Amino acid sequence: MKSPTMKSIASLLLAAAAAFAFPAAAQQPAASAPVTAAKVDAAAGEAKYAAVCAACHAADGNSGTPANPKLAQQHPEYIVKQLQEFKAGKRASPIMQGFAAQLTEADMKNIAAFLGAKKNKPGFAKDKELVALGERIYRGGIMDRQVAACAGCHSPNGAGIPAQFPRLGGQHADYTDAQLKAFRDGARKNSLQMTQIAAKMNDREIKAVADYIAGLR
Repeated sequence: MKSPTMKSIASLLLAAAAAFAFPAAAQQPAASAPVTAAKVDAAAGEAKYAAVCAACHAADGNSGTPANPKLAQQHPEYIVKQLQEFKAGKRASPIMQGFAAQLTEADMKNIAAFLGAKKNKPGFAKDKELVALGERIYRGGIMDRQVAACAGCHSPNGAGIPAQFPRLGGQHADYTDAQLKAFRDGARKNSLQMTQIAAKMNDREIKAVADYIAGLR
């Protein structure tokens, strides 16, 4: 039997060193492909909405019940945020917490996409005596109490600013009135900015601005 040459000995030593330094190298799995976000599916959102939400908010998101908000044409990001906060208990509502608990993150995004594509049906102001006051507050705020103009965040026609401030135009006055009072009285706590604004408004001013918002388009 021939003795190993110096070259073969060197090769064996190098192989042993590599195995010692990287013992699991050959066993490492290949890097997994990056995970891509699931596509939003408005059709699936429509089906889930019909099953869970339509009874209170109407098939097209234009609720006919003043206590239930219109959701049609609302910014999808805002709808997702509210549903997440209902589900987590950050925004209190026994009814909505129960419904939101049934929804996955994908459901919320799909529903929001469906509603965002629906056309909002315009409303109208009802109280002629208060609508002028409501317009002044909406467009100019209440200067002596440092109440900012609503139009600054929600736009002059109530369309809002996507991903930041919700659409208000055409919303039921009863619903807007109730939400502003909930912010003021501490029952709704998921917007510090709105809590601070509503805290400086009285019932008459809240009613006036809510009525004016109902007629915005």
